[in-house]
Order: sequence, then structure tokens, then C-alpha cells
Amino acid sequence: MASTTVTSNGTAKRKAVNGISNGHANGATAPPKNTDEQKEHDFFWTYTEEPHRTRRLAIIKAYPEVLKLCGAEPLTKYVVAGVVALQVLCAHLLRDTPFWSWKFWAVAYVIGATSNQNLFLAIHEISHNLAFRSPLANRLFAIFANLPIGLPYSASFRPYHLTHHKSLGVDGLDTDLPTALEAVFLDSILGKAFFCTFQILFYALRPMAVYRVPFTWVHWLNVAVQLSFDYALIALLPGYFSMNSVLYLILSSFLAGSLHPTAGHFIAEHYVYENISDEARNPENKIPLPETYSYYGILNFFTYNVGLHNEHHDFPAIPWTRLPKLNKIAKEFYDPLPTHESWVYVIWQFIFDDKIGMTSRVKRKQGGRVVGGGNVATKAKVADWTADEIEA
Repeated sequence: MASTTVTSNGTAKRKAVNGISNGHANGATAPPKNTDEQKEHDFFWTYTEEPHRTRRLAIIKAYPEVLKLCGAEPLTKYVVAGVVALQVLCAHLLRDTPFWSWKFWAVAYVIGATSNQNLFLAIHEISHNLAFRSPLANRLFAIFANLPIGLPYSASFRPYHLTHHKSLGVDGLDTDLPTALEAVFLDSILGKAFFCTFQILFYALRPMAVYRVPFTWVHWLNVAVQLSFDYALIALLPGYFSMNSVLYLILSSFLAGSLHPTAGHFIAEHYVYENISDEARNPENKIPLPETYSYYGILNFFTYNVGLHNEHHDFPAIPWTRLPKLNKIAKEFYDPLPTHESWVYVIWQFIFDDKIGMTSRVKRKQGGRVVGGGNVATKAKVADWTADEIEA
């Protein structure tokens, strides 16, 4: 497989990666053929299998000891409890601070957005059952981690995110992919700037436009607990909290998914940051494209090592504290893979580089599996996942 390492000045180097399959995806139908007029502004369609399963098997074969890294991380629950407490404290301290004051927005941007991005990614960890051994304990703890986010989120996030893993790049299943509507209307500097500013709304609303998962008792509990928490802050604890307290939490969530350094991971993870040759663009040539990028910088400290994204997709059952060890053990597998050096620069380049945009994503026509059911027009290639496989 050919891959790319993106450096801080935006240059790219081609490298050979061992252990990545470039075979034809079983049962794949032909993606749209690129004409000269559209190929520069179309998604990158591919016949190849997503690379993570193939690399995972190769790493396990070379280093079977990596399987010992799988399992829940006890530290997660303490970090989550600390960040929830910090946000509740800030909500208390800002209860009488005017919403439009510089102090309110500065605290929301520096402390609140960083904290709520941390909680977004805590829920991401918990969705993989990596806080407790019990799946039920993880579902309930995710609802607790959701409290400072201000709006119910955790129960809906999990099935969509697990489908993203099972169906990476699959058109109609992977809701991390921009829709055709986004590609048409946001294909400009102003459009991309709008997307980056309001991307938290796109990630919240896009899944429902692609397909819907059934509402379960966990969803109802998530909604009930969150609304009860918000109501308690507004009405039941006068003198300690106020409407401004809830506004602080919601503003923190918005800023966490806006023009914030930690929000760069949303774009950095799967957008293609290189000039793709015509040969590689043609899916008939079956040349695998780099579709997952890692980041090894300081912001991983605040984000549960989500920057180690190739490692995470290869082994979703390995928790955040052990991903660096996986990288160290299987170094020859990860050193040649695509990386970013700065999430801030990722956002800047995404907005201002006309060669990178909403369609800079790898897409597949078929494959994968929708997790959690739902009304999906696109049928998954694999229809017989067991409960254990879904939880794995």
C-alpha cells in the first residue's frame, strides 16, 4: 500500500507499507466513474478492503502479545469523574456572569471546550466498553459522562460510531462521511470555514439524515437523566446554579466542536491530505489510498490519545492508555503510515487549501455492517454479526 506522511508545511512523502491488503472487496459494485470534469471534486472511490482489519491480523500474527493490551482501563472512570466535577464547578462559578461577557466566553473556550471535548472522547472510549468490563456499566457511565455536555448524546453516539468502525467509508452506512448536500454547498473557503465553525452540529444531525437507529431504553434514560440534570441546575438549586450554568455547558460543547485546537481531530482522522494521482484515483487500478491519519502531539493528553487513530481503528478493544504501547510494539507497521503534526494546522489547511475539501474522503459502495439496526436502504455485505462480534 502507498501512504502519505503529512508534515507541518503540508508536503507529503510516499512510503511503502507492508501488510496492507489491496485486494478487491468481495461483492463490491462499481463506484461512479470519474470524468475529467468531476474527478477533482468527487470522493475517492475504492474497491479495496478497509485497511484496519488486514493490518490487525498481520500485527497479531507478528506480535500475538498485543492481545494482552485489550480490556477495560480503570483509570478512565476517575478521569471522567474529575472532568465532570470541574465542569460543574465552572457552571457554579459562572452562574451570575453575563453570557455575553468576555470572561464567560474565555472560560467556556479555554476550560469548558477542552473539558467537553475530553468528555466527548471519554464517551467514545466508553462506547467500546473500555471503562468497565460490564457492557451495562459502560452504557450507564456514558450517561454520567454526558451530563456536562448539556444535551443527550451518549446513547445515540454508540451505534453510529460502532457502525463507523464496522463500515469505514461505506456509502450510506458510515455517517462520518460528508453527505452529497454538504459536498455541493460547502465546497469553498467560506463553506469549509462554516463547516469547521459549526461541525459539531453536522456530526450531531448528519447521522439521522443517513439512517436512524431504533430508540431503546438506554436512549430514553439518557434523555431523562440529561433533562433532569439541566432542570436541577436551572430550577432546583437556586443560589448554586442558574440558567447561565446550563448555557455555559452547552456553549462549551459548541466550542469544543468548532474552531478549537482539539476539534482538529474530527477532520484529521480520515480526510485525505495529499494530491492523488489520476492512476490512484481510478478505482479500477485498486491502489489503496491513505484513509486514516494519526497524530502524536501534546493534545492527545486532553483527548484520550484519539490522535493514535490508526492504532485505534486497528485495535478498538485496546484502551487509550495502552495505544502508545501498541505503537511501540508494532512500530514497523505504524511508522510508515500517514500522520499529522498539528491539529490546528489541519483546520487551517482544510479551509484554505483548495485541494482539500468536503470530498477528500475515501468511499466504498458496499461492505461493513450497520450496528444497532435501523432503517437503511443500503444493505450491508455481512449480515450475520453476532452480539460478541459487535461488542468486540
